[in-house]
Formats: sequence, C-alpha cells, structure tokens
Amino acid sequence: SKFLNDKWMIKHGFLNDVQEHKPWWWNIKVQKLNLSAPLILLPEVSCQKAIEILQEKGYDQAPVVAESGLILGMVTLSNTLTSVLAGNAQFSDPVTKVIYDQFSKIGLEDSLGKLSCILENDHFAIVVHEQMQFNGNGSSFMKRMVFGVVTAMDLLTFVSRSDKK
Repeated sequence: SKFLNDKWMIKHGFLNDVQEHKPWWWNIKVQKLNLSAPLILLPEVSCQKAIEILQEKGYDQAPVVAESGLILGMVTLSNTLTSVLAGNAQFSDPVTKVIYDQFSKIGLEDSLGKLSCILENDHFAIVVHEQMQFNGNGSSFMKRMVFGVVTAMDLLTFVSRSDKK
C-alpha cells in the first residue's frame, strides 16, 4: 500500500525525516538551488510557436500557466513534436492539447530530501511559491506562482558542487 511506502508519504507531505542515514544535503531547502526563472507559456500559444520558443531559448520544457496564475501543466519539446508528427495534434493547436497535466509541485521551503523522493518517479517538479494577494474590495486570496522547474540534474549539480557541511 502507498501508505506504507515512506517515499510516497514524503512526496505527498505526510512524513518528513524517515531516512536514518540521510545525506548531508537532505534537509537543505529547495530555495538553495538558486534556480533561474522559468520560461512560462500561456495556454493560447500554438504548438508551432511553443516549439519555436523552446528551441530558440534552449529549454526542453516549460510550465503552461493561465493569466490567473493557475498552473495547467507542462509542455515538453519532445512530447509536442511527437504529438504533432503522430497526428494527435496540429501545429496550429493550442499548447494545452499536448501538456502533461500530471506533475509534482514543491515549495521553496521544502527539503531537497522531499525533492529527491519526487524525482525518483518524475522527470521534473514545478517549484511554486504562494503569495497573498488582495483585491480592490479588500478580500484576499492565495496566488500560486511558478518560481522554477527543477530536474534531477539540478539536484545532482548542487550536490556535486557544494561542500559538505
């Protein structure tokens, strides 16, 4: 059962420190990765334009985010090209036709240990930050902003470059 799986429990925020012999970086916060700001696509961007943008900017993937800030999913260069070439999408279709809507989110305050558990099953995680926003009438709401996209390579680079504490 997934409830007896410590890695599943960590990934979904039900457990924290379960490893007895944690690596030195396990409890360091995700914010220490110093991720660069992500390239974000709006849902109306066409598959053709998404391919051009990703290739031009040198990205493999980008989050697709609505104007409201709602994270709709991730678009990847390979999935977009594969979908178009297979005839499952047209170049003119909006990028929402080829997005992955199953993705993991992680916060800046979460640990690299939690990130490591997520990256064992997922190719990437979207780093999010929640921010309180107020409307003109004084009512407030939490807006989730995409802060970055993190991959196993980002974690590996951090671990290999940083000195042990």
